[in-house]
Amino acid sequence: MITEKVMFFVFASVLVFAALRVITARNPVHSALFLVLAFFSSSALWILLQAEFLAITLVLVYVGAVMVLFLFVVMMLDINLTKLREGFIKYLPVGATVALLIIAEMIIVLNANFGANKITSPMIHGPGYSNTAAIGGVMYTDYLYPFEIAAVILLVAIIAAIVLTLRRKVGAKSQSPAAQVQVRKSDRLRVVKMPVERKEIGQ
Repeated sequence: MITEKVMFFVFASVLVFAALRVITARNPVHSALFLVLAFFSSSALWILLQAEFLAITLVLVYVGAVMVLFLFVVMMLDINLTKLREGFIKYLPVGATVALLIIAEMIIVLNANFGANKITSPMIHGPGYSNTAAIGGVMYTDYLYPFEIAAVILLVAIIAAIVLTLRRKVGAKSQSPAAQVQVRKSDRLRVVKMPVERKEIGQ
């Protein structure tokens, strides 16, 4: 039990440090990498709570897919760091207000009936317990409709992102695969016949 507490505080400290570096790092790539570290620390905390499925999902989906996409987008956008630093002071009052509200909410929750002594320890299951089966049973029975609604919302978001990406900009050059497939030889190649003049050697 003592070892689990030590591991919890270690991973929690790493998670808090990584989360702070996500919002304080000047380089967006460094922020994305610290976010990866935060995800790994969160997955370790899930494993301590015997939620292996959620831990591996966090690593595979967010670290393996979402964060790689974020890194590609950040590197492809060629973000002007100087301009971002200039706008930091402009958004500082809004950020400070949100931070103070979050701190106030945390203080209210800690001082209310949500203390650590009110929370029961996680149940220890036997060796035949399947975390994946338990989550799947609850998700596809009690929370089936919210799960389907979330899936539809994500589908609409994907379609909207594709439509916004494919819209044509004024002055932008693009290729038409359909026109390229239908092209004929006569459209690209023109044979020009020229008269041939013969000259004797020495003339």
